[in-house]
Amino acid sequence: MYKDKEIAAIERAMVAIRRRQSRRVLARQQGATGPEFEVLDVIEGADEAVTVSTVAQALNVDQPRASRLVAAAVTAGLVRREADQADGRRAWLVLTEAGRAAMEQAHRGRQAAFAAATEGWTAEERAEFARLLTRFVEGMPG
Repeated sequence: MYKDKEIAAIERAMVAIRRRQSRRVLARQQGATGPEFEVLDVIEGADEAVTVSTVAQALNVDQPRASRLVAAAVTAGLVRREADQADGRRAWLVLTEAGRAAMEQAHRGRQAAFAAATEGWTAEERAEFARLLTRFVEGMPG
């Protein structure tokens, strides 16, 4: 166990954030209806084309669970499958107009929650927090 009290405080804060701001909690707050909403985050945040395998890896779930989540997102009209022209066995996952609109709504809701949490902070404090939090996240393994 670390003796550094700041590290312990960071751990407590991160656990509290994880509990309060899980993807599902945030999704519910913004009106998203189910765990398939997590698929949208994966697609939007990816640096390259996304497949069901990408979703499984990003969400740390098995392939059958990822397939069900993707199927639910497709059924909800949030995601569509596009055939890979180089490999007909593979399908890319792409946000639909409804999926992009849902992500915009999610961004607005998340940003409103973060704005409320930092209400009363100065612009400099918000900038410093953003800088340090970004640096912290970039230093995290995984």
